[in-house]
Amino acid sequence: MKHSGTAAICAALGLFAVAAGPLALPARAQAPVTVGGAPMLPTKNIIENAVNSKDHTTLVAAVKAAGLVETLSGTGPFTVFAPVNAAFEKLPKGTVETLLKPESKATLTSVLTYHVVAGKMSAADLMAAAKAGGPKAMLKTVQGGTLTVATVGNKVEITDAKGGKSMVTIADVNQSNGVIHVVDTVLMPK
Repeated sequence: MKHSGTAAICAALGLFAVAAGPLALPARAQAPVTVGGAPMLPTKNIIENAVNSKDHTTLVAAVKAAGLVETLSGTGPFTVFAPVNAAFEKLPKGTVETLLKPESKATLTSVLTYHVVAGKMSAADLMAAAKAGGPKAMLKTVQGGTLTVATVGNKVEITDAKGGKSMVTIADVNQSNGVIHVVDTVLMPK
């Protein structure tokens, strides 16, 4: 008699195999994703985690200047495409400083909320939406604009309203109120 998998191991050890199927091993707690040198704990919200990432200091300063801390600390769920500091450095010289001025609050808020989609979409969800859309998906942002999501190999690429492209560099950073996907370029609305 041939045995396979768990049944073969049990037979070799003189144990009875369970007819219901393979034995289930206890689930292991998954280590939190590290972003900017800090663990992103799924029990904390988007803001509580982002403030600990040394790669997101510009984003955190912008969120504070726009008055969005309370919103992004809310229940959500949200999908946030979070640009790293280097993404902000790609913008033309003086752009970040101008956006952080009190008189630019409306523009800053528009740019930041353009990086947020209502609901929680994992990288797998984004890729499935792109595949179903053959080969891209359109996502409505909280700002009211649209982002285009496509797959490039096994990565997610996002195109903004101006044709700028950003790659997801760290996907599926789960939060208590949604998910963050770290991106390498700031996305710009019209």
